[in-house]
Amino acid sequence: MLSWDEVPDPVPQPGEVVVDVAATAVNRADLLQRQGFYPPPPGAPPYPGLECSGRVAELGRDVTGWRVSDEVCALLSGGGYATRVAVPAGQLLPIPASVSLVDATALPEVACTVWSNVYGIAALRPGEALLVHGAGSGIGTFAIQLARATGARVLGTARAAKHDALRALGADVLIDYSTEDFVAASREATDGRGVDVVLDIIGGAYLARNIEALAPGGRIVIIGLQGGRKAELNLGALMGKRGTVSATTLRARLVEEKAAIVRAVRDHVWPLIESGDVRPVIDRTLPITDAAEAHRIVDASEHIGKVLLTVTAAE
Repeated sequence: MLSWDEVPDPVPQPGEVVVDVAATAVNRADLLQRQGFYPPPPGAPPYPGLECSGRVAELGRDVTGWRVSDEVCALLSGGGYATRVAVPAGQLLPIPASVSLVDATALPEVACTVWSNVYGIAALRPGEALLVHGAGSGIGTFAIQLARATGARVLGTARAAKHDALRALGADVLIDYSTEDFVAASREATDGRGVDVVLDIIGGAYLARNIEALAPGGRIVIIGLQGGRKAELNLGALMGKRGTVSATTLRARLVEEKAAIVRAVRDHVWPLIESGDVRPVIDRTLPITDAAEAHRIVDASEHIGKVLLTVTAAE
């Protein structure tokens, strides 16, 4: 159950800032935390929220490069569902030009997740084919745009009702996972070769078929477990493809690791947002007091892109 309660104001530790939160966003991890399956890492606030946008309110000791009143968005370990949150300064990003303060809260988690996995681990290259599972999600809509902007071909799985919107974002091939075999569709779309990179939010249920869908030298990056935690891995099939499988989370990484990812996103992704080649995709914006309804929408996969929660409306 979600409720809006009073909690003590955060105090910035050395290297941290406190942000007055304008908005936060709903991520699958928030749903899992609410259900008791994904506790926050040590030291993080006990309430949900993996990203936010707002204004810098306080600076901790040793913070440089930021000033009080700066407008920012931030990658969090938790605590975004609040009027104020403390965050390491290395996890702050400026608001991109042409993006509003509220809309910018849709960017940190998806940008850092997609960049660190699709480019950092899987090293997607121009001309390669990327298969995005859950293409209508916040992660999926961002991955489609970023891959397209960097010269890759994009295939995605999503309900048929979402295909037109995803095609408009740059997806080349869309597969209705409820009626089509994504392995066969991927092979047909790549003249039998298969895809070079798979970005997977499903996990166990898709592992064997993801390997089937791979091109020689293909890479699978698993970032979610909506289809289960366990699967049988056919090492012979993986070796036959000379493929690799990686599985990562972002939330529990060390502060230094997150800061490095945020720097890379600012250097490589933010210019594409400021040019308009990549944009935040926002399904709807609700007040934080309607967080339960926002969770229901995301849980039912009724959305395309991100569902945002404005905090100022609750003050």
